[in-house]
Amino acid sequence: MYRFIGGVIIFKKSSKHLTRVFWMAILLTAIVIMLALVYPIKFLSQTTDIRYFLGHYFGWYYLLIVTVMVFISIYLVVTPIGKITLGDPSSKPEHSKISWLAMLFSAGMGIGLVFYGAAEPLSHFAISSPEAQTYSREALSDALKYSFFHYGIHAWSIYALIALALAYFKFRKKERTLISATLKPLFGERMDGISGQMIDAVTIFATVVGVATTLGYGALQINGGLHYLFDIKEGVTVQLMIITVATVLFLISAVSGIGKGVKYLSNLNIVLAVILMIVAMIIGPKTQILNHFVESLGNYGQDFLRMSFRTAASSPEEQKWIQEWTILYWSWWISWSPFVGIFISSISKGRTIREFLVHVLLIPSAFSFMWFSVFGVMSINALNSDPSLVELTMENILFGTLSSYPLGWGMSILVIFLVFSFFITSADSATYVLAMQSENGSLTPHNSVKLIWGISVSLIASILLVAGGLDALQNVLIIVAFPFSMILILLVVSLLIELNYERQEMGLFIKPDTYPKKNEPFRSYEED
Repeated sequence: MYRFIGGVIIFKKSSKHLTRVFWMAILLTAIVIMLALVYPIKFLSQTTDIRYFLGHYFGWYYLLIVTVMVFISIYLVVTPIGKITLGDPSSKPEHSKISWLAMLFSAGMGIGLVFYGAAEPLSHFAISSPEAQTYSREALSDALKYSFFHYGIHAWSIYALIALALAYFKFRKKERTLISATLKPLFGERMDGISGQMIDAVTIFATVVGVATTLGYGALQINGGLHYLFDIKEGVTVQLMIITVATVLFLISAVSGIGKGVKYLSNLNIVLAVILMIVAMIIGPKTQILNHFVESLGNYGQDFLRMSFRTAASSPEEQKWIQEWTILYWSWWISWSPFVGIFISSISKGRTIREFLVHVLLIPSAFSFMWFSVFGVMSINALNSDPSLVELTMENILFGTLSSYPLGWGMSILVIFLVFSFFITSADSATYVLAMQSENGSLTPHNSVKLIWGISVSLIASILLVAGGLDALQNVLIIVAFPFSMILILLVVSLLIELNYERQEMGLFIKPDTYPKKNEPFRSYEED
């Protein structure tokens, strides 16, 4: 009889598993969502003001910390520290390399890549160019170069360092999978108390907002595709129906476990994405795509440092572009970093730091570069036959682009399936991560807690869509990224302290002199 009482029993059974961190995060989230629901117009207006304040006065800050993370990632790869294993020295990876890469890529980039794959290069070329005149040769070069910049090594260095810290402290130091646990080299046992709980609550809140924002993007693009193909009305009602259907599906996947639902969906995502890209290459301007890919790759490498530190100090117009694109992206990646970092860390046991960083930084970046080259060149090329393409909304540009090519209708159907699959994978991964954080970093959280967070994230995405659509979602995302970026700085400093300590203890210069004993990790913060 107990199991048939329904949702009340689910919550009652799960409540004993929930920690103070969960309730703190729920309270913080509820306050923000109530403000958005009760005062939607004022909420949108004030969050917009805060967003532009942060972009104007702290744009340099976002650029600096993200670029520093790139250099730290490179440092860890090229030094002997890269030999350290994420786990005991004898640990072996739990997932095949293909499945591992598929899961981290699906969690980290999926919906955003499909959403902006054609739209961003087209925007940089024809609507608002970062440095050149629109429709010029220079604008075409910048269109792909800056798309590479936004989805390349900078983005993945944020994910990589947080995931590395969490995996290192979990599997090597035998700590809980919590952001607070990674700060013990700085703050010691205080991270086991209220200070650590507050940090973990902020982490959960940042995760909720980041994931809810991405689910909002997904709902908008699915709705846009259905409108473009079947003339189904675009609006909040349809978007809420899409979120509802997706919620049911990802909750079914979530309770099946990370080794089944997320893993199978991630592999499916990669297969669908590769098929879509290969077909696009076949029907698209193949020679142009390959030429632009190679040239843009060179431009990206050549201007890597200049773009990294570009604040456009003497040009208010270019500053505005940086705020609306680069700062938005850096905020997006920072907001998503606890979710993606925790998820990647949980599937990365047994890999060396060097292997981990090289694969996480380079493989998804290379795929993103090819993706933007294919769909960016196709969208810009489609302008010749359809100048009205620039008038479409962001979520419709990919569908408008494909309609200019053979097999466009069928490919658009595939895009909708791909976005929906990415939608489910991201939400599924998020429920796992949020449940982990709510249960003190447990790698096997209870299904009832996953259900609570899965429903909560979907409700939040729905409420934010009702409150102000995409603008409100973007505003909250940028605002949340700012305080979490400070936690991110502390995490990186803490990681470097502990890695350097272990390097010294192991005598790790060319090769280690000493290994830690099993279940007795070296801990600088517990020295006598």
